[in-house]
Amino acid sequence: MGNSCSHLGIPPPKGPNLVGCTDFMMDHSKEGSFFRLYYPCQETEKAEKPDWVPSREYFNGLADFMKINRTLSETIFNYLFGSFKIPAYTDAPFKSNEKCPVVIFSHGLGAFRTLYSAICAELASQGFIVASLEHRDQSASATYYFCEETESERSASAQDGLIKEWMYYRALRHNEREFPLRNKQVKQRAEECVLALDKLTQINSGVAVQNVLRTEFDWTTLENSMDLCRIAVMGHSFGGATAIEALCKEVKFKCGIALDAWMVPLDENIFPRVKQPIFFINSEKFQWAGNISRIRKLDSAVVQRKMITIRGTVHQSFPDFTFLTSNWIGKMMKLKGEIDPELAIDLSNKATLAFLQRHLGLEKNFNQWDPLIDGQDENLIQGTNITVLQSAI
Repeated sequence: MGNSCSHLGIPPPKGPNLVGCTDFMMDHSKEGSFFRLYYPCQETEKAEKPDWVPSREYFNGLADFMKINRTLSETIFNYLFGSFKIPAYTDAPFKSNEKCPVVIFSHGLGAFRTLYSAICAELASQGFIVASLEHRDQSASATYYFCEETESERSASAQDGLIKEWMYYRALRHNEREFPLRNKQVKQRAEECVLALDKLTQINSGVAVQNVLRTEFDWTTLENSMDLCRIAVMGHSFGGATAIEALCKEVKFKCGIALDAWMVPLDENIFPRVKQPIFFINSEKFQWAGNISRIRKLDSAVVQRKMITIRGTVHQSFPDFTFLTSNWIGKMMKLKGEIDPELAIDLSNKATLAFLQRHLGLEKNFNQWDPLIDGQDENLIQGTNITVLQSAI
């Protein structure tokens, strides 16, 4: 028991490529696009891995979201998370022998752009370019943008006349109904997915882009790097709903992967309008009949809609938290299920890769994991573990 902490950490990606990551903010305002990009990279001398959580404000935002006192949260976070790194190299030079398919990734409620690095880095190691968004709809624990300072505010601290503004998670107000807020947010989130794709398209075409963040990464190296006929959208929880909304908004997304999708934010009228294949990968403990019956409304005779459930998993088995807490804390805080978290994410990633190969027409070897799409593994359930009474729909 004593040394169960020794191997804590986000598992390294398994694909043939080394992985780089860099942050991109285009247009400093909150209407702009902000994401972390994961991509195949070349080996470099001075490669460093970024901190898992970029700054103190994100911890404060998480504490508020989890309704923990901030002082207590500082103690917990300093103890647990201060030293964790993401399994990718900061600003490493891009390198790929072929054009990369693209995935836009949308985070869950109270999360932010860095919390799904185990998934995003794995996809990049397998040859994808992945943009992991940070949403500005007040569903992230914290995020930031820049305001232009006025004459009276001219200060030494601002770079290029810009002042950093933090935006924190907005909780439901007393007696506020959930649907109107979430529905408005999911629409904004889907717009942000499309906007990120637009930015990547510009970068791919060689348009000179201005990254508000001063990173070392050379964006011109991404010219003609992307296979823009092969684009998918993916997300966890609220991000799962976002992926479905984005499929409806933008036909360039050829398929969607929804990890433990939270279907509450979506309008009823959206279900018949989504034409692309979708893969639902669920945890065993999060789903309930009402949510599954909404997923079932996306069943189709024409296009592939698949669902599997990973045994022994909880809702937080998809973000990186699950790798960073020892067993007892993890289970107490519902960040860990009964299954080994690395095994769970591995099943999820392999099934995802197989589905992406099938529906993006990739010429890779990911079809070796096709059986997982149909739940053929001792740790998978085909479909769902939840019984939905037909009469209730």
